[in-house]
Amino acid sequence: MMKLIRLEWKKNNVLKYIRNAVITTAVIAILIVMMAGELVRSADEIDAVYLYGKGILGTTVELFVHMVYIVFTGIMLASFIVSAYAKKTMHLMFSYPINRKKILLSQMAAVWIFNFLAMIVSKLSIYMILVLTSSFTEISTVDISFGELSFWLDILLGSAVMVSISYIALPIGVQLKSSKATIIASVIIVCLTQGNVGSVRLVNNIPFIVILFVISILSVYLSVCNVETKDLS
Repeated sequence: MMKLIRLEWKKNNVLKYIRNAVITTAVIAILIVMMAGELVRSADEIDAVYLYGKGILGTTVELFVHMVYIVFTGIMLASFIVSAYAKKTMHLMFSYPINRKKILLSQMAAVWIFNFLAMIVSKLSIYMILVLTSSFTEISTVDISFGELSFWLDILLGSAVMVSISYIALPIGVQLKSSKATIIASVIIVCLTQGNVGSVRLVNNIPFIVILFVISILSVYLSVCNVETKDLS
């Protein structure tokens, strides 16, 4: 499986996505450093140092990173998988003497592993930049606790769940054979997971996130369940 995953990265020029991830992380870090002082002052004024159970800086970092990488995952799913259906190059791939499910799962895994690792590195890089610049910006970073296990678990679990939820967009794109539909679906997922509906808070709403996670598992299942017999035309 790892050999197939590496082939997918090579075929789709993963270095391009690494470059884009680095640029995106740098942009997010600059924005948050520029905004951090105002965010903390605003939080103090309304007595909301903690938002959704987390420090205001941590919540802001997660908001920006999750928004970006949900869409980023959708773009990669569109490029790695959906475009192959749209351009009918999947016919050629499925003609190889390899189980179709294994091919499709390797494509999904290639996207998932990349975005999971990229999201973790992005969060840690931004947190590190905030800590290193705190002496100049005079921003308190006490809620960025590199020495606590809960801090690392939150990063790992949050990244895994958000990347997984992004896969809800996959069957939509495959069904419509449209990369645009995949990306639009990803944007809708961002709105659902990182915003509110009226007075209902969806950010870090655990029951809601669990439901979406289950739907994402179902989406992956639906994408591969009949692939061995499904007509690609």
